[in-house]
Parts: sequence; structure tokens; C-alpha cells
Amino acid sequence: MGITEDTRWLDATAQAELVAAGDATAVELVDAAIERIESLDEPINAVTMRWFERARHQAEAFDMLPTSSPARSAPFAGVPFLLKDLHTHMAGMPLSNGNRAMKQVRPLSTHDSTLVSRFHEAGLIVLGRTNSPELGSLPVTEPLAYGPTRNPWDLGRTPGGSSGGASAAVASGMVPIAHASDGGGSIRIPASCTGLVGLKPTQGRLSMGPERDESGLSTQLCVSRTVRDTARLLDAVHGPAVGDTVIAPPPDRPYSEELTADPGSLRIGLLDAHPTGGELHSDCVDAVRSAAAMLDRLGHRVETAHPAVLEDRSFTPRFMAMWATAMAIGIDTMSKMVGRQLTADDIEPVNWAQAEYAKSVSGVDYAEAIAAVSQYRRSLHQWWADGWDLLLTPTLAEPPVRIGEHDSPADDPLRGMARAGQFVAFTPPFNTSGQPAVSLPLHVNADGLPIGVQLVAAYGREDLLIRVAAQLEQAEPWADRHPPES
Repeated sequence: MGITEDTRWLDATAQAELVAAGDATAVELVDAAIERIESLDEPINAVTMRWFERARHQAEAFDMLPTSSPARSAPFAGVPFLLKDLHTHMAGMPLSNGNRAMKQVRPLSTHDSTLVSRFHEAGLIVLGRTNSPELGSLPVTEPLAYGPTRNPWDLGRTPGGSSGGASAAVASGMVPIAHASDGGGSIRIPASCTGLVGLKPTQGRLSMGPERDESGLSTQLCVSRTVRDTARLLDAVHGPAVGDTVIAPPPDRPYSEELTADPGSLRIGLLDAHPTGGELHSDCVDAVRSAAAMLDRLGHRVETAHPAVLEDRSFTPRFMAMWATAMAIGIDTMSKMVGRQLTADDIEPVNWAQAEYAKSVSGVDYAEAIAAVSQYRRSLHQWWADGWDLLLTPTLAEPPVRIGEHDSPADDPLRGMARAGQFVAFTPPFNTSGQPAVSLPLHVNADGLPIGVQLVAAYGREDLLIRVAAQLEQAEPWADRHPPES
């Protein structure tokens, strides 16, 4: 086999090691990834913008650097990478946020987002952008602008969203790691659907600068095949930037050192039912109970317990008030980028309806929602302060749904959002609380579909998540599981 197949299932750390040892060049890794994208992506539709020549030039320039160059010691030097097509700017390159008008106009970014600059500094070579639902609003990736991204484990099903293009690209072996973001579960949801590791960092762990605000619901990092890739990338990109509004306490040591650290015997709460009384699929129950048994065998103390506030049914409308406002702001931002005011003809109905709803929310209404969310956040944090180390839940309430499941009819544009509430009940609370949470691919159902489980730690405790995730990965390895279409 050539390097295209030889490197297909290597994680980003292993690919970087090839370059560092002189066993592969950056050009070879980039060309191999390009070849895989061109051969694999047609049915999957993960990569919507392809910047291949630019990436090749960047790889060629890297390979010409002297061995003494500091760039050669970057943790992911020469490794191919993909950016999500949502809010994250790369200077001189287009961004569409999954929107038809933006796709047509193709406005070019004038700067790198802080995170993109750090990706470059880490040595990653960006090959293009991955598909995202318009404005990241749904937990599936089916924008009208580009069409649906399909799950490589079953092409009739979703890879999740909003980082669905990223997860499909990594799960199918196009690239070893890809950028992802999470405002309501959008790293963890697709990780669960495609059998990947998806860590949502603590609020304020990464800068959202210079254009966005750390105090919101969203944060960013990646989807990956291995815990070590996620830990090493977090090491490379975490930390504040100028003007950040929320700054998480710094870690005591590099996250990569947590990979081999003994977590000790932890007190872990198990939530194996739908928190607000909805239906929880038996596959997800099986997955989380199997994970609980595994943690018990590893010496942890697992008890059926969870924060009572997760049962608060008033949480969803509070969350949606903030979510809908973010949609309205997103539309206004895109209007400025396009150079005209976008209308209902430019925006998908589900997002236009949310933006219209946001306009009906008064300043007092929004302030009351923020106050209620603050109390919800404190109540969640208290459970960990009372002596619990981790919470174990299903990542999702059901296996990956079929393509089109979240479509909305013209007379009910918010039906897809209502459907999403059932699918993703376990992830949004921890965007509100700002806590770190990770989805791990510990289970496969009878149909061969990945089923993720979620671990949640106290604010600022990614170190603990990485220790336990690495322990589980060693006990139940998943890196050799590949989609049948591969």
C-alpha cells in the first residue's frame, strides 16, 4: 500500500511522528489526505471548500525548512486538518456559515480568528472547510446551501451536527483530526454519531477572539480518533487572548501528562434515564450502563444519581431564548459580510423563525432569562461541589437519526428544533453551565452504529476527564473500529 492507505487510520500524533522522524514529508501527508477526500467524499459530502493548492504550497514550504527551525518542533507539524464552516475566520479565505447567500458571495475573511492562528502555530495544515448546518442551529448537518452530510457508518443516517462535516471527515479517514465547535452539543453530538472522541472544553478555556465572546454558550476544539490527539491539541491552543471576557483557571500541568495519570477512585453519578421524562432509546441505556460497569471494574464508585436541576423543564425555553438571540445576531453579522440585509429568502425557515422570535423578546425578558440561566448554572455546579467527581450520561437520547428527520414543513418551521429537543437532551445543560464534557465511543449497537457516552466534570477539570477517558480507551480500545463503507 502507498502512504494514502498507510496513513489513513493513523491519528494526528502518529502522523506528526512520521514527519518528525523523517519517515514522511508534510507534502506526502497532505497529498494522501487530498487523495482520500477526492476518493471518499462524494457520497459523504463532508468537505464543502477545498483549498488543496494552498495546502500543498504550505506543506512544500514546511518541508524546505531547516531541521533547526522551531516550526519543525510544533506538536502537529505537517498534519492535514480541516476547519468547520462556522464563524471561524481564516485570512484571505471564504466563510459561509452554511448559508446560501454567503456561499454565493463568498466574502473573504480579513483576519485569522485567534484559534486559527493557534492551529497554524501547532503545525496543522488546513485543506479546506467542512459542512455545517446554517448558523450551526441544528444537531444534524443538512444545510440547503450544500446538502446533507452523511454518516460513513450508514449513509442513510446523520453524522450529527453542527460539526457533522468534521466528524464524517475524521470517521471516514479523510483526515486524522478536524476543528469542531459546540454551542449546545455540537462537538459531542457528532462524536457520538460517528464513533469519535469529542471534548467540549470549559467555558473560557479557549479564546473566542477577536470577534466572539467567551461568555456565550459556545466553545471550540476538535473531533478526533484518540484521547491523546485531543489532549495534545488542547495543550497547543488553550489560554486567553487580549480582551477575553471569561478566563478559565490554568491547568496545573500539560493535558498530555494526564494521559498516563492515575485518576484514583472517583465518585461518579449515573444518569440512565431521560432527564425530563422523554423517551431514551434502549441502545443508549445499554451504552451508559455498560460504561458504568466498566468504570466500576476500574475501581470507581458509580451510583445512580444526578443533579436534580437537570429535570427542570423550564430550562429549554431559557436556553432557546439565548439560542434564538444568537441566530438573530448571526443573521445581522452575515448581512454585513454580504453587504446587504438578508431576508427570509436568504435564510432557512427554522433560523428565520428563531430570529423573528428573538425580536419579540424585550430587554427585560432577556435579562430575566440570563438571571434564570445563572441560577441554573449555580445549581448544576453545586452538585459537583457537594462531593461528586463526574457525571455519566448517554451523549444522545437515540442512535444517529435518518437524514431528513429534522426537516420542518413550511407551516411549522420550528418542528425540527422541537425534534432536536428529544435527540439532544443531555448536552445543552453543560453549555449553559460552562463545564467540560466529553463524548467517548464506548458502544456499538446491533446495527453497527456508534453510540457515545458522556462524562461531565466540574468547571475547569478537563484534566480529570482526560485521565478517565484515557483509562477507558486503554480498557476498551476503539481506534481499530472503522466504518463498513471504508
